[in-house]
Amino acid sequence: MKRIIYFLTLSSVLLLSACGDAQQNQTTNKTVLNEVKSQPSAVTEEKEKDQTIEVDKGLLSNEVTLPASMFNGQDLDQVIAAAKEKGVGEVTKNADGSLTYKMSKTVYNKMLKELKGTTIEYVESLKNGVDYTSIKDVTYNESFSEFTLIVDKEAYESSLDGMASLGLFFSASLYQLFEGVSNEKLKITVNVQDEKTKEIISTKDFPDELNK
Repeated sequence: MKRIIYFLTLSSVLLLSACGDAQQNQTTNKTVLNEVKSQPSAVTEEKEKDQTIEVDKGLLSNEVTLPASMFNGQDLDQVIAAAKEKGVGEVTKNADGSLTYKMSKTVYNKMLKELKGTTIEYVESLKNGVDYTSIKDVTYNESFSEFTLIVDKEAYESSLDGMASLGLFFSASLYQLFEGVSNEKLKITVNVQDEKTKEIISTKDFPDELNK
């Protein structure tokens, strides 16, 4: 479970960042995934709670609380200044070291739209055949909770293109968490389908897959 929380904490660093291009996002995905796999699995409930992201949607504004663990080694004044440059109205330093960002719904929705665009860009990068040559198409639902990789089966099974499913989890989890989905309810399914026969080759449910 710690690896999952650690992954989501690292992912949250991008929440208030401008969207980069698909290639940059893909490189970041691989870096974070390598970090996640190196983490031990044991963690106390208290520490686990301290690393979660919380979203509180109000009537006129929204609040996003980011855990202290994501700011290790960073100058909090610079972090706060950067957030305000992006339109965040207030930033509160909490006793546990976390930061609560209060923003208008307009700013919140803009950030959510950027995260959605980033996920779509990553999906498009999978379909271009450059880094993942066996993937011919990718379909997904509106909430980014389910994806289907349509592949050349023979090429897929003789390659490492399965890493693409981890990247999808990375991108989609950012969007879902910022939208307000709790860590406990976060679930992203990635199916792999044979382009010729339409057979579902495999199905992976994240974040459960990270514990295997």
